Amino acid sequence: MAKLKITQVRSTIGCRDDQIATLRALGLRKIRSQRIHDDNPTIRGMIEKVKHLVEVEEIEE
Repeated sequence: MAKLKITQVRSTIGCRDDQIATLRALGLRKIRSQRIHDDNPTIRGMIEKVKHLVEVEEIEE
């Protein structure tokens, strides 16, 4: 199964509360913080909501 490496690249200053909550749910707290998640529709939907704040890479295991 593919995995996604998600990196926060922009600040949450000025973002809506739901976008900040989505980043927190992804496990991202600071700029340049990274998390690896399984590639599934739930995570993809969360990424779509904050796509302007994060970078996503697919990694194979």
